[in-house]
Amino acid sequence: MRGAVIHAPGDVRFETLDDPQILEPTDAIIRTAVTCVCGTDLWPWRGLDATDEAHPMGHEYVGFVEAVGSEVTSVRPGQFVVGSFATSDNTCANCRNGWQSNCVNREFMTTCQAEYVRIPNAQGTLVATEEVPGEEFWPGLLAVSDVMGTGWYAAEAAEVGPGSTAVVVGDGAVGLCGVIAAKEMGAERIIAMSRHESRQKLAREFGATDIVTERGEDGVARIKEMTDGIGVDSVLECVGTGEAMRQALHSARPGGNVGFVGLPHEVVIDAEELFFTHVGLRGGPAPVRRFLPDLIDRVLSGRIDPGRVFDLTLPLEQVEEGYRAMDERRAIKALLTP
Repeated sequence: MRGAVIHAPGDVRFETLDDPQILEPTDAIIRTAVTCVCGTDLWPWRGLDATDEAHPMGHEYVGFVEAVGSEVTSVRPGQFVVGSFATSDNTCANCRNGWQSNCVNREFMTTCQAEYVRIPNAQGTLVATEEVPGEEFWPGLLAVSDVMGTGWYAAEAAEVGPGSTAVVVGDGAVGLCGVIAAKEMGAERIIAMSRHESRQKLAREFGATDIVTERGEDGVARIKEMTDGIGVDSVLECVGTGEAMRQALHSARPGGNVGFVGLPHEVVIDAEELFFTHVGLRGGPAPVRRFLPDLIDRVLSGRIDPGRVFDLTLPLEQVEEGYRAMDERRAIKALLTP
């Protein structure tokens, strides 16, 4: 088969790879319907995460089951399935508590920008649709496998609720999906922080009521100005930088909450400062598997359309251009078609 391999910063190649095999009785093999480039993939592309040796890339996927191991009964060959970037058996104590992304048998997906993918823990990870959905739904379902599920978790962790005011820090795919989530959870006011006109437009279409273009302490000052000097109930931190975290923490009101889902890079939190703000902080890898049935239904019913974050579609063989376009902010998110 063919798939994406990163060799060094700025060097992703489309290469011939070994076909995936069933290695464990809990595995499945899927044929990729669509896959994509994630903002998280840009960390090694930019050299901010080390690439010590060449390795496959990609952790978002939907597709058709090709084969299953002997212990997999929840899905069967021919079905269309949606999974998560973090696999889970969905039976351990952590899974039963709703934290499938911390399953004791967790494996993170890393090979999904390819024509075929091996899915560990397939029994607990994959959710099949009742029938093969129309191709117009595939981008939305692909978004559910990570960015929509992650945006949803950011809103949940920030305790967005009916009538609340929420700020979304980050206008990438996760942040935009966080706007969708905040609206679905009943936020009355949703403030998207963005400097990019196309992303501002999409944020408003997803439900943002206000746009703030300032960043850092200027952004915090603008949020305070808009909230009578107090701050907001909920902040969704969807970037992962130190500046974004400071902006998030300082934008929340006393007793407010920050949900952080951006993979942290050089983020330092002052415990004493946090102590005296009464701001709650929760985050981590999103337990996407918990949300899959509900989010799949919302996409297929037309209630939400997170697939609109894909504003560039490329054949999988042009995967490097997808990285480049996202790195240069010419695209929010690149959809890849095998």
